[in-house]
Amino acid sequence: MTERLYYTDSFLTEFEARVVAVSREAGETAVTLDRSAFYPTSGGQVFDTGWLELLGTSDLQRFRVKDVAENEQTGDVLHIIEGGAQDLKPGAIVRGAIDADRRRDHMQQHSGQHVLSAAFEKLYRFATVSFHMGDESCTIDLVSDAVTAKQLESAEKLVNEVIAADRPVETRFATVDDARAMGVRKIPATERDQLRLIEVRDFDLNACGGTHVRSTAQIGAILLRKTEKVKQGVRVEFVCGLRAVRTARRDFETLTEAAAVFSTHLWEVPQQVRKSLEEIKSAQKAQHHLLEEVAELQAEHLLQAAQNRGGYKLVVQFFPDRDLTYIKMLVQKLTRNGTAVALLGCGGPQPSLVFGQTAGFGNDMGALMKQTVQQLGTRGGGNRDMAQGGAPDRASAEQALLQAASALG
Repeated sequence: MTERLYYTDSFLTEFEARVVAVSREAGETAVTLDRSAFYPTSGGQVFDTGWLELLGTSDLQRFRVKDVAENEQTGDVLHIIEGGAQDLKPGAIVRGAIDADRRRDHMQQHSGQHVLSAAFEKLYRFATVSFHMGDESCTIDLVSDAVTAKQLESAEKLVNEVIAADRPVETRFATVDDARAMGVRKIPATERDQLRLIEVRDFDLNACGGTHVRSTAQIGAILLRKTEKVKQGVRVEFVCGLRAVRTARRDFETLTEAAAVFSTHLWEVPQQVRKSLEEIKSAQKAQHHLLEEVAELQAEHLLQAAQNRGGYKLVVQFFPDRDLTYIKMLVQKLTRNGTAVALLGCGGPQPSLVFGQTAGFGNDMGALMKQTVQQLGTRGGGNRDMAQGGAPDRASAEQALLQAASALG
């Protein structure tokens, strides 16, 4: 079993160790050491990265550690490295160097999660059932039907007060029975002789194998981002430390740019967005009304000029500068204002076809469209009275209209 140096010193980023085993499978090399400060993915926290440097050789040989995993059966830490590393053999001595910036970020996120989970329990008795650390943000899942904006704001206020108080964050070890007696927030289901406990003095005590800061001030700050309903409760997204600074900076720059577009202040951006959306909706309604009038007039004109085909009028027309919305509207006008069959097409970025007939008339527009799109190699469908489909280009659409008209007999 690998001795885990981060258990007692999360700030340790360089160490020496002996290679115990090297395995090569599926093009990857996994190195097992007798002791390691590298953290393997576990408990919601992601792995460390860094380097292994082979000692005792004349030339410098460094191997990039790109992933770290845990063998749950043996308790070994597996360092997944880039390259074949043929000179890394059991018995060799290596120096490990961990990416310190990545480690610090993970400590800030994980310690922040402990404080945040404790805050939700203290304030609202919302238990945390899972924690996930992503590259951009982190999440916890709470046992609750809902978390209100007020509750979110209160929890954020409390955790940042705990951070500002600079409370010590300490590590201790205890048996499961002792841990229960001490009031540990959550006892893991895995049976172990001893549990590693992380204590935020006078605020939280929880079992955890992750890396943590020495005091809450080193978390920096916690910024709660959003919530969403999930199967097991409510998911809360948050960022801590330097991530919170980067996120706040990105948010500020986004709002500043939006404010410049609207020529307004930052805090007035939501109001301006709502105003713009209302204006867009109003303009869309006005445009739709105008299109209705144009379609009505054009339908009258087309019906007057249409040829009679045994008790109905047939309208076959291609509109190179119109879109699908308009020709659908026009087909509806044509077929409602008399006994008619309309075969219309349009150009634009996506040439389309719409076939329609007066309700209850004898043709089958759906079947006619299916036959047409099969010949064109496109897709479409509909019912007996209305159908639509695509065309690969304008020329094909126009030709398809003529063929469809001929198929009517």
